[in-house]
Amino acid sequence: MNEEKQRHRRRMQRHKTVVDAAVARATEERGIIIVLTGNGKGKSSSGFGMVARALGHGFKIGIVQFIKGSFSTGEETFFRRFPEEVQYHVMGTGFTWETQDKDKDIAAAEVTWTQAETLLNDPDIALVLLDELNIVLKLRYLPIERVLETLAKRPPQQHVVITGRAAPQALIEVADTVTEMNVIKHAFQAGIKAQKGIEL
Repeated sequence: MNEEKQRHRRRMQRHKTVVDAAVARATEERGIIIVLTGNGKGKSSSGFGMVARALGHGFKIGIVQFIKGSFSTGEETFFRRFPEEVQYHVMGTGFTWETQDKDKDIAAAEVTWTQAETLLNDPDIALVLLDELNIVLKLRYLPIERVLETLAKRPPQQHVVITGRAAPQALIEVADTVTEMNVIKHAFQAGIKAQKGIEL
């Protein structure tokens, strides 16, 4: 074996020792809160990827979409094919710049959050996706205190994924995993419309 291959093997052996030790230390098993935020594309896509993964394990899923258009998206069309495993709720009033009616948006957010609370109180639901909830919180359509209280009281093994730009600091502090997605390039900035299967 040449010297380069030997060096590589030694590096990988050291790396394996570190990884194995970290895995051995991670013994706690409980539901976690994941926050996906930032201005980059992929927050909802990542959330729905986790929904697909959980569904593959036979878990029951709850999905609540805030601040989405009144049209059906590809993910909604797909996951509604599993009515026994997935409960799917959409606020459905459209984007805030489309409604231009703050009172209507707040009322819709209240109704939608009540649906979310039902899912977050159900021990049979293993994962709840709260898509674009961060936007609702940023616009103060819901009090952050109410959201944090419900999250704290959820069943101990239930996972929650929360997406949307501008996640409030109070939510970041209680989350177990936080990822911020940043923009480097986006096709829309070059005049390319939203594409089915990519954005829709």
